Amino acid sequence: MQNVPQGGGAAQPASRTSTTATTATAAPRRRRGPGACLLIVLPGVVTLGAVFAFVSLVGGETAVPQDRTPGQAESAVSNVDGSYVPWLRRATADCAVGVTPALLAAHIDQLSGWQGDSASLSELGIARFSQAGWKKWGRDDDGNGTSSPLDKVDAIMALGRQDCSLSKRMTALRTKGTVNGDLADLTLAAYAVGADEVTKAGKVPSSARLFVSEVKERLPQYSALVRRNPEQGGGVQTVGARLQPPVVTLSVTSPFGSRRHPLTGVTKLHTGVDFDAPQGAQVSAAWGGVVEFAGMTPAYGYRVVIDHGAVDGKRLQTTYSHLSALQVSTGQGLSNGQAVGLVGSTGLSTGPHLHFEVLLDGQYTDPVAWLADGG
Repeated sequence: MQNVPQGGGAAQPASRTSTTATTATAAPRRRRGPGACLLIVLPGVVTLGAVFAFVSLVGGETAVPQDRTPGQAESAVSNVDGSYVPWLRRATADCAVGVTPALLAAHIDQLSGWQGDSASLSELGIARFSQAGWKKWGRDDDGNGTSSPLDKVDAIMALGRQDCSLSKRMTALRTKGTVNGDLADLTLAAYAVGADEVTKAGKVPSSARLFVSEVKERLPQYSALVRRNPEQGGGVQTVGARLQPPVVTLSVTSPFGSRRHPLTGVTKLHTGVDFDAPQGAQVSAAWGGVVEFAGMTPAYGYRVVIDHGAVDGKRLQTTYSHLSALQVSTGQGLSNGQAVGLVGSTGLSTGPHLHFEVLLDGQYTDPVAWLADGG
């Protein structure tokens, strides 16, 4: 810091003219008071300073995080039952490249956070369909006898049809050179502001950019969720290999097939079979392979997915869910019957049991048909 002369004033240069500085009769200089400008400006400066000081003290508690858009909800991936992922895959199976299961899930997240309740009577269910929109896109996709936007499966499939339709339209326009840009971005923009607005702009219009960015920000988490939950099939019964029972006693408490979920109340495909087993019982690999995933998931709790390689030219996988503890890690090689974890009740579960699945080329099959002696 620079030294300030004592007395608070600036140092004065020595006078170049000789004067009688000691003359007692020299008239004293009059002190000038504050000018009118200072009297007007100073109170405002003091006020602003007080405001900034107050904000610096309390503003940190209410500031919007810098990595999120103001008003944007956090990703609701934890609200998604993993068994809905096969429906997300089915809903986008016939879509153009731009619409994926993860993108559809992120779209639903942006609309509702995967929460079906809404304060608006005109926007219903997790996909926030209007009555007119539901009349056009809605169907009874899960076969429970009712077509409703409040049914999550029906809503997933309906929004998938709508997004796929928009994607096909954007694809045709992009092929013709009418619009340019990423196909997923164009599709989301067409949903947000209408296909005509996108066509008019020739790209994602500025009015849709915030919506598109909010959906895309959620995409990585849903891509990970989809990877952990392979595609639903139609219950293929191929028995190309005999698997070893994953638990000592194969007492089935809930078989493979359509059922009403005991916790969510939703009727949908039960993608595996539930075996009754006590807490902490040993769970073993049904066949040798490589651990594709071992970790915590929202719906299945602690879960292990094993890739067993090809069987008759098709990829075979088994899964072990609701475990209380993991005994393997991702990438680890396993032999037939090797320990993978302990029975538990983590995730969406009503009590200790093993949820066991068998997938062939990504399609869920009845595990009992694969087990030695038919289970």
